[in-house]
Amino acid sequence: MTNTTMNAADAMAEQMSRPIRRRRSLAQGKWPVLVLFLPPALLLFTVLVILPMGEAAWYSFYDWNGYGTPEKWVGLRNYLLIFHNRAFTQALLNNGLIVLVSICVQIPLALWLATMVSSRIKGALAFRLIFFLPYVLADVAAGMIWRFVYDGDFGLVAGIWHAFGAEAPFWLADRHVAMFAILGVIVWKYFGFHMMLFIAGLQSIDKSILEAADIDGATGWQKFRLVTLPLLGSTVRLSVFFAVVGSLQLFDMIMPLTGGGPSNSTQTIVTFLYNFGVTRMQVGFGSAVGVVLFVICVTLAFSYKRVFMRND
Repeated sequence: MTNTTMNAADAMAEQMSRPIRRRRSLAQGKWPVLVLFLPPALLLFTVLVILPMGEAAWYSFYDWNGYGTPEKWVGLRNYLLIFHNRAFTQALLNNGLIVLVSICVQIPLALWLATMVSSRIKGALAFRLIFFLPYVLADVAAGMIWRFVYDGDFGLVAGIWHAFGAEAPFWLADRHVAMFAILGVIVWKYFGFHMMLFIAGLQSIDKSILEAADIDGATGWQKFRLVTLPLLGSTVRLSVFFAVVGSLQLFDMIMPLTGGGPSNSTQTIVTFLYNFGVTRMQVGFGSAVGVVLFVICVTLAFSYKRVFMRND
């Protein structure tokens, strides 16, 4: 073998070994970071998440009021009481209704507005800010504001009805209407968050693709249906995921609006946990509700990510 051939072989071997050495050096460089930051993070996660979850699961098997040490073991009785409770059934239905409205009304509205204000036209930035402001507002504050708006004596609704000489309705006091009034507030409160997600997704689309569609003679609706929407697929799936998980955890806004009433018609799973577990000092029962909510959220989250987001 000539020297030239040997030098070429050595150079090739050296070039092939460089990525291996680079990966080894990177792995060695990560160890100090892992040793320094991972144990505190695991400790905090264990103390603040894992242990409370384990305690809640343990307390759910007791009839306990929160004082002293739980001693009265009741097994699965708390879970049986949950599923035989009409208010919990209503809470499940309400959460399902919130998820349905969030997916079928809130997200399409956010997508439509995102397409309207994503282009660099005059005033688009101001409209983005206006539409996003409700999401910035605290949930409790939003609930208090809308409770005043819906007030049949002094609120905005009362003023409109009185202007036409009619008696104003008390929507939040009507068990047949209260949940629909809350759904309107939910759409108003959270559509801005989804709109910003869609704006980010729209701005990441290559403009040359849309220009090619224009050259081919595609209409606005055809460009949206055949080009824009497929390219926004991952953003839409992420938005739906946030909407579903957030709908299951809704609490802060309902409490100042109705507190779960009237007649438990606006209960969600979390307000049911608070009203029937915490305020009534039935900690064992409330812990069982928390375990059920945890199982529902984890099951839906992992199932959704496995089925719809596995390629994202």
